Parts: sequence; structure tokens; C-alpha cells
Amino acid sequence: MNKYLLEQLYKRYYRELYLYIYSLSSNCTVTDDILQDTFLKAWLSLKDSHTNMRAWLYMVARNLYYNYYKKAKTLASLEAIHTEDVAPISEYFIKKDVLEEILQKEGTKQLWEAIHHLKGQQKEVILLQYFGDFSQKEIAAMLRLTTGSVKMLAYRAKKELKKYLISYQEGTR
Repeated sequence: MNKYLLEQLYKRYYRELYLYIYSLSSNCTVTDDILQDTFLKAWLSLKDSHTNMRAWLYMVARNLYYNYYKKAKTLASLEAIHTEDVAPISEYFIKKDVLEEILQKEGTKQLWEAIHHLKGQQKEVILLQYFGDFSQKEIAAMLRLTTGSVKMLAYRAKKELKKYLISYQEGTR
């Protein structure tokens, strides 16, 4: 891949890829490392003629995250992974302009918290569909699922989000 195209991809997709990976990992250092590796892989492997570079970047970033997660899981228990010396999430938002921008409105903050409580593929589908602006067909290809499975995951995720937001408004959260 030529340097100019890589710079354009970086400028265009870094921000949204950052949000996507951060939403999976909740760790700035891990997110930064994964994104650095993602763009390195793009430079080394992605052909200039690839038809959907954005989807390729998301798929690579996702795979790198899960590879990291599997590796970390073998080195330590899941509890140890989540209790590393990680600053409270509010500190990350202060440090990262991208995240600070998203949380300026209270409604957006509540939605972000609700999405953070989703599990596994439900969370990924919602992030890819609404924040990544991918079609359900594209998401199905990235996650290696059927379109029907993606629709069902999206439906269940939206149902969970609604339940979470209602309980938040009622003050039970």
C-alpha cells in the first residue's frame, strides 16, 4: 500500500476505529496498540485496489482485539485482566478528545453506558451498525454470521438497551 493512501485511511478511520476497539476493551493502552497494529497490517498487506478498505480495517482491528484477549486470558484470569491498573473510565474521557466529544450530552452518555453493558456479539452488532454505519449484510460478513443472526442480535440488543435506559430513567440504575 502506498504511503499517501495509508495516511488518508488513517485520517478517515482512526477515530471511529478507536471508538470501536475502546468500546470492546475499555483500555486506552490496548486500544492504541491494536490500532497501531491494524494500520501496520494495512501498510504491509492491504492492496491499493481492495474494494472495501473500511470493512477490512474493522475486521483486522476486531481480530487483533480478540487475539489480544485470548492471549491475555491464557496469561491471567479474566478478573486479573479487568482489574489491571486501569484508571476510572472518567479519566479516559478527559484524556481522549474523541470520547469527550461523544459524552457531551447526558442522553448520549446514558446510551454509551447502556451499550457498554451489552455482552458479546450484541454489543459488536450495535457498535458496527450504528457507530460504524455498516449494513447488516456487511456485519454478517465481518462476524461470519448469517444476516438473520445479525438481525436477531440487533433486535435483542435494542431490547436490552431499552430496558437499561428505562431503568436508568426510573432511577433503578
